[in-house]
Amino acid sequence: MTAKHDAIAAASPWVRRFAAAIPTDGVVLDLACGSGRHTALLASLGHQLMAVDQDISALELLQSATVQIQKLDLEGSDWPLLGHQFSGIVVTNYLYRPFLEELPKMLVEGGVLIYETFADGNAVFGKPSNPNFLLNPGELLALAQRSGLKVIAYEDIYLDQPKPAMVQRICAVKGHLKGCVPLQFVG
Repeated sequence: MTAKHDAIAAASPWVRRFAAAIPTDGVVLDLACGSGRHTALLASLGHQLMAVDQDISALELLQSATVQIQKLDLEGSDWPLLGHQFSGIVVTNYLYRPFLEELPKMLVEGGVLIYETFADGNAVFGKPSNPNFLLNPGELLALAQRSGLKVIAYEDIYLDQPKPAMVQRICAVKGHLKGCVPLQFVG
């Protein structure tokens, strides 16, 4: 198997499930992209991407005409993506509250936010256990409401795969989503 295929296979089922909702006529931000598993998935679906992280050493193989990789300090005093606009934003296993409110502002009309990370209660399963890195109950729903995003799906649940964890995740759109997707709440 190729590195790109391995990365796609490792993509979050939540991101895979809602990736088709992201408009293809724009750039998608893979925020705190890590090894690039979602960058690889979204590129394979025809999206142009900006993949950003503090450590981009694992992303060399993903660099292409449609994938721009940037090394950025996402937790500095200034938000490094100020003024950028995206058709989609994907965030998994990352939470830095000082700039959380910026994400919905960076979506174009019809843009989709797919966010999934650890939630309150995860400490009993191990790391992360620091409350600074765990979403509070309903935190992503509240973000969507404050920002005027329409929720496509939301979960605040216990998962046993790939390891036991408490997870909160949302897929939400700014404005109107092309097509009709039912609202789904679980948890």
